[in-house]
Amino acid sequence: MRLILLGPPGAGKGTQAQRLVDRYKIVQLSTGDMLRAAVAAGSPIGLKVKDVMASGGLVSDDIVVSIIEDRIQQPDAKNGFILDGFPRTVPQAEALDKMLHEHGLDLDGVIELKVDHKKLVDRIVKRAADAKAAGQPVRPDDDPVVFEKRLTAYERDTSVVAPFYHKKGSLTEIDGMASIDGVSEAINKALAGK
Repeated sequence: MRLILLGPPGAGKGTQAQRLVDRYKIVQLSTGDMLRAAVAAGSPIGLKVKDVMASGGLVSDDIVVSIIEDRIQQPDAKNGFILDGFPRTVPQAEALDKMLHEHGLDLDGVIELKVDHKKLVDRIVKRAADAKAAGQPVRPDDDPVVFEKRLTAYERDTSVVAPFYHKKGSLTEIDGMASIDGVSEAINKALAGK
């Protein structure tokens, strides 16, 4: 099972990805984690991206796709993967499709968690308040001002990826405002038989 989860910050991608990992025995691939691991390992790609990342720059699409290409060939990815945080642009989606095709692979699905942005902000404010009330640290990105900026950046930069996959016929929209179990059930129905 090879999947992409799309949706704005706070939509529940991380929660649903973990459930899919458990259900399908696949790995969740975070490009940020893979880049940091490459730098820490001192791999050739890691050495290339170290300075770019240290300066806060964006790593080129070619390098990110190369890291994904290396990662999906690891034994733990033989059953498939979920991409988290990639692709963020149409050129990245095109590069990913090309790379997968070169390996004789295709995506089994692209799931977009659709959310009401106003309710999403309310959800994040509640999550921060609940964490604070429980004496747990509040995630820095749960600050409403920071979250609004991330949401705006998503709308500006990443929301164009869903229409790309919709045109290809591989996008399934799921109501991300449903309960966690409801979202999981809808995703499982969408993936049934794939």
